[in-house]
Amino acid sequence: MTSEARLRLRAVKLVHTAVWAVFAGCIAAIPVLAWQQRPGVATVLAGLVLAEVVVLWLNGWRCPLTDVAARYTDDRRANFDIYLPEWLARYNKQIFGPLYAAGLLLLAIRWLASAA
Repeated sequence: MTSEARLRLRAVKLVHTAVWAVFAGCIAAIPVLAWQQRPGVATVLAGLVLAEVVVLWLNGWRCPLTDVAARYTDDRRANFDIYLPEWLARYNKQIFGPLYAAGLLLLAIRWLASAA
């Protein structure tokens, strides 16, 4: 791998990690905000995550940044494109998908309770 390819891969990994952190933070914040009776903010975050889910769905459940990173390396470990531990990169959807669904459920319950 050339030094230019290494630099570009590093840049993609940094951006990918930052984007992941934002969405992971949103997913973690949704149930907290719902519990704190701040459903408006929680709904905005849920919508942002939903937009990311649509992007993933349209891209075959792969982040588009994975395809960009793949241009610069032959490595295909689960974390070749992001600065996460390999186990977390491998099971990211299995971990954060149910957390997102649980957050949405709590948000819906809190919305319904406040409307009653």
